[in-house]
Amino acid sequence: MVRLSGNDFHYLVRVRRLKEGAVFNAVLPDGNKVRVLVQSLAGGCLTGECLPLALIDETSLPPILLFQALPKDAKLDLIVRQAAECGITEIRPFISDYSIPRRNGADRVERWRRIIKEARQQSGSSTVTEITAPCTTGALLNYWETVKTKAVRPLGIFFHQDPLVQGGFHDYLSNSPDLVALAVGPEGGFSPEEVSQFLMTGFKPLVIGNTILRTETAALYAAAAVRIILLENTAWTLTTSSR
Repeated sequence: MVRLSGNDFHYLVRVRRLKEGAVFNAVLPDGNKVRVLVQSLAGGCLTGECLPLALIDETSLPPILLFQALPKDAKLDLIVRQAAECGITEIRPFISDYSIPRRNGADRVERWRRIIKEARQQSGSSTVTEITAPCTTGALLNYWETVKTKAVRPLGIFFHQDPLVQGGFHDYLSNSPDLVALAVGPEGGFSPEEVSQFLMTGFKPLVIGNTILRTETAALYAAAAVRIILLENTAWTLTTSSR
């Protein structure tokens, strides 16, 4: 059984207008995914029964991490919202060589978590999106070196404005990675030193099309592209021409 009051009650009953007998998807604090059957709305408290997990039909995707260099102004708020809607597992902001943050952002983590909660409610995403306080590029890559050892086929992609190699999303994702990290730079992209660091830690460079995207656009574009390709990996095949 679950009991929800306060802001959660207001959202479910006043915004979504759920009634007794309605069913909605939810993620419990321990990470378990359930469907909740609304039994009572009395006294400003929603009481519901958790239905068996087997009733949820969900396509499994590997964890997708977004390594986002701090952009100018409040653009990160938009990036966080869009990433949560896209089902990103973890967002790790970092201070890039070309970042010009107004403040380091550590005091904004709670705000970002509220944005994530609202975005997941609006989109219905069942992915629990986590976010951390901003760190340095070195600390970020140290984290990547640690977390990728827990995966069998980890994949790191960083987005660059210059074509360093001939590689694309389909090429990089064709081996069905079980962990994906996407690194997006700030306005101005990554410095040459950062490019070398990403390459040394196994990241693959990628240029998105023939236009230069804003950093907030690149993050959404990357997250959406990866999810679509992984979700539809049984519907597309890579072929080579004999001609």
